[in-house]
Amino acid sequence: MNRDRATAILMLMPSVILLAIFVYGFIAWTGYTSMTNSNALQQLSGLPAQFIGLKNYQDLFTGQLNGRFRVDMVNTVFFTVLFILVCLVVGMGLAILLDQKVKGESIFRTIFLFPMALSFVVTGVAWKWLFNPTSGINAIPSIIGLPPGQFKWFISQERWLEFNWQLLPEILAIIVLAVVIFVALRYWVLRRSMIAAIITGITILLGAWISFGGARSLNGLASPETHGFNLALFALVIAAGWQMSGYTMAMYLAGLRGIPDELREAGRVDGASEIGIYRYVVFPLLAPITLSAMIILGHISLKIFDLVYAMGGGDNRYIDMPGLNMYFTTFRSNEFGQGAAIAMIMLILVAIVIVPYLVTQLRSETTL
Repeated sequence: MNRDRATAILMLMPSVILLAIFVYGFIAWTGYTSMTNSNALQQLSGLPAQFIGLKNYQDLFTGQLNGRFRVDMVNTVFFTVLFILVCLVVGMGLAILLDQKVKGESIFRTIFLFPMALSFVVTGVAWKWLFNPTSGINAIPSIIGLPPGQFKWFISQERWLEFNWQLLPEILAIIVLAVVIFVALRYWVLRRSMIAAIITGITILLGAWISFGGARSLNGLASPETHGFNLALFALVIAAGWQMSGYTMAMYLAGLRGIPDELREAGRVDGASEIGIYRYVVFPLLAPITLSAMIILGHISLKIFDLVYAMGGGDNRYIDMPGLNMYFTTFRSNEFGQGAAIAMIMLILVAIVIVPYLVTQLRSETTL
C-alpha cells in the first residue's frame, strides 16, 4: 500500500466509522426493535423486550386495530403517483415556456423557484387557509355573486377507486403477473429465447397459482375492509406540487439548454413539425432527467411528514401518511416496537425506489 492510498484511507476512516455507527448501526437497531414487543410499559417495569419476530408487521397489515396504517399505505400510493405526475407535467410545461427565450426569463424563473425556499410547514399552513371549506378558494365565486364552492378539500370524506383490502394479495399478484408477461414479451422480441423461456415458465406458474387461489390464501383480514383514493388528497397534492414543480422545472430547463440546436435543426430539415421535434428528439433526450426527477420526488413523497402535519394536524385520517403514523405510534402511544416496524417499512419503500437507480448509475459510471 503506497503512502497516498494509506493517507486517503485514514482521512476517510472517521467518516466511515461515524456512518457505520449512526446510520447503519441505528438502522440495524431499529430493525431489531421492530421484532420485539418494546413499549413504555415494558420499559417501566424493567423487563427486557421479548423477541416476537414479524408479529408487529403482521399486525400492521392484518390486525383489526391497525386500520390506520392500511389507510396510510393506500394514501401513500395514490399521493406518490399524483404528486410525481403533477410535478413532472407542470415542471416540463414551465421549462418549455422558459426555453422560448421569453422576455424577463430570469424574473419568471425566480418566481417559479421561490416556493422551494419555503419549508413544507409554511406551505401547509398557507394552503390550509386557502383550502378552508368556508373561506379561501371556496369563497371566490361569491365575490361575483355566485354560490360559494362546496368542495371540502383536505377534510373531504369522498373516495374513488374503492377496493376490499382482502383482495389486495390478488391485485398485487395480477400486477406482478402483468409485469412478468411484459418482460417475457420484450425478451421474445429481442430474440433472447432462453431468458424469455424461463420468464414464460415463471408466468405460467404464477398464473396457475393465482387461478387456484394461492394469492387469496395470503389474506389475513377476518372481515372486509374498504379502502380507496380519498379526495382530500387533492389538497395535499396541489400544495406539494406547488412547492416542488419549480425544482423539476429547473432540471428540465437545464436539460433543454443542454440539447444542441443542431439536432432540432436536423429534425426540421427532415420535415418534422415542432411537436414532432419534441416528441422524437427532445423528450427522448430528457428521459434521464425524468428518471432522476421521479426518484427524488418519489422518495420525498414516501417519507413526507411536515406538510401533512401542518394541513391535517395529525388527526385527519383522510390525508394521513406512514411518517405521521410512525411518530404518533412511537412517541404518543409509546409502542416502540410497532413504531419501529412502520419506520422499517418506510425504509424498504424508499429503498425500492432508490437502490435500482443507484445500481444503474454505478453501472453506467463503470462502463465509461
